[in-house]
Amino acid sequence: MIPQKTLSGRAWAELLLLGLIWGASFLSIRIALDEISPLTSIAHRTFWAMCVLWIVVAAMRLPLPRAPRVWIGFLGMGILNNAIPFGLMAWGQLHIETGLTSILNAATAIFGVAVAAIFLADERFTMRKGFGVCLGFFGVAVAIGLENFQNFDVRSLAQLAVIAGTVSYAFAGVWARTFLGGLPPQVAAAGMLTGSSLITVPLAWIVDGPITLSLQTDTLLSIGYFSIVATAGAYLLYYRVLAMAGAGNLMLVTLVIPPVAIVLGAAVRNETLNPNAFVGFALLALGLAILDGRILTLLRRRHVDPQTPQG
Repeated sequence: MIPQKTLSGRAWAELLLLGLIWGASFLSIRIALDEISPLTSIAHRTFWAMCVLWIVVAAMRLPLPRAPRVWIGFLGMGILNNAIPFGLMAWGQLHIETGLTSILNAATAIFGVAVAAIFLADERFTMRKGFGVCLGFFGVAVAIGLENFQNFDVRSLAQLAVIAGTVSYAFAGVWARTFLGGLPPQVAAAGMLTGSSLITVPLAWIVDGPITLSLQTDTLLSIGYFSIVATAGAYLLYYRVLAMAGAGNLMLVTLVIPPVAIVLGAAVRNETLNPNAFVGFALLALGLAILDGRILTLLRRRHVDPQTPQG
């Protein structure tokens, strides 16, 4: 088993910054949806982020992949990691609170472990993983509200749409392992957003009409934030943190995002959440912590050495 990296002060700072950036993205998307449709918002998000990342690739003089398999990988990744989840979550946010969307989005890591265990030979379930995933699933069910599984309405569908988006993210992880291994992260991110833009921009144009920047200032600022800062910039920061902290530690960012989104949603849009949402997030966070493994390791150490100072 590969030991988990230790988080340095700098890694912690950048991890928290990434959580803040992504946490605020939920509010910026919701503000933009007051004027533009979910589909058009996704077209803006993928296109402008793609432009920024290709500029970064050019500035770094990174080689461009030429193999058809890689470009097929970019298209599939763009669909699974951008077009489907961005679209489903944006539509979901029209009907549920920003904070609840972020809580349900935190299930991405839970579904990621489950899907990887099914499709990847080196990602088998262990008892710890199984328990963490089950607890996470239960947390998601509580956050949605168990009664909503019986009384179906638009709000229930919106929550399930967000969950479907997290499942798409999980399959994207498997797709990336299969098709995009070994690429510089900047190239992989730029190619992925190219694949998604090839889908979202023409589709938005056909469904919603010509895409325009003649929009209210709040909408333009929101688009700038969620496309350039929370997509292009966040992808670059994501890979920096991944290199410093490792994949296991990076999972902790999913625990930072919901509190940020909940606070901003309450402060800016006066959103309030059902108490079930907070209980569900607590269970989901515990499931993620069990998957992370640090809590169980600490408990084992305390059991072996009960004289360890509690300070």
